[in-house]
Amino acid sequence: MVLILDGKEVAKEVRASLVPRVAKFKETYGRAPHLSVVIVGDDKASHVYVKNKKIACEKIGMTSTIHTLPAETTQSELNQILSKLNNDNGVDGILVQFPLPKHLSADEVLKLVSAEKDADGLTYESLGYFFAGKPLVSPCTPAGVMEILKHYRIPVEGKRAVVVGRSNIVGKPMALLLTEANATVTLCHSKTSNMSELTKQADLVVVAAGKARLLGKEDFKKDAIVIDVGMHGSGQGGKLCGDVRFEELDGWAKAATPVPGGVGPMTIAMLLKNTCQLAEQRARDPQF
Repeated sequence: MVLILDGKEVAKEVRASLVPRVAKFKETYGRAPHLSVVIVGDDKASHVYVKNKKIACEKIGMTSTIHTLPAETTQSELNQILSKLNNDNGVDGILVQFPLPKHLSADEVLKLVSAEKDADGLTYESLGYFFAGKPLVSPCTPAGVMEILKHYRIPVEGKRAVVVGRSNIVGKPMALLLTEANATVTLCHSKTSNMSELTKQADLVVVAAGKARLLGKEDFKKDAIVIDVGMHGSGQGGKLCGDVRFEELDGWAKAATPVPGGVGPMTIAMLLKNTCQLAEQRARDPQF
């Protein structure tokens, strides 16, 4: 029987570990760590995500401010708000909710948000520090995967790992985190030939392909660890599903993350952890 890697439980543990850190920060500096979220337009799913992030912040004693901007907001207006948040000493973390309306440039946002306040760890400056081995924080989703592996005491060192997907959000940073944990890592993508031959050699496979139910039992070796980062609304009966056909793994994989309830809950938990870490770093070094 496959071991279910329960991201909800791990996220709960991460949040609990932050409560005393937040309380200590408040006691020392007279305020809570502060995450400021900017959302543009009326995308319903994005508003739900942002609301959930605010609730998660408040539950552990952090402050969260939401800046809701109309869909017709110009690039100049968005840039001005981000510059203001960069310079606000009362703000520790900045997150711009994607996707943006089509007339706005995500590229400009990723250039503008200061690495010292980049709670997602995804701006170009932040990724530069990260890939140089000097991260201020790590990108949330890959860091969440590492927390799950740590929680369940799944060894990484010396293992063969395959990451499916090469995005800056998950695939590339995931490959680096696994490499730093001393796994031997292969990064696959849409142009990889015979990808299944590579995934079947791996002890650990992280699937972040962005394609619903792409991989199944025949793509993994017996007793592999399977981490599914995908999230789609196109599963059987319209239910949420991942990039992996999870139902095929029972009796084959050693352990796997479900969708929903696997990697997803970890992303917000790591966002809170990153914001707390950035607040502590800035408080220790005002020139940070």
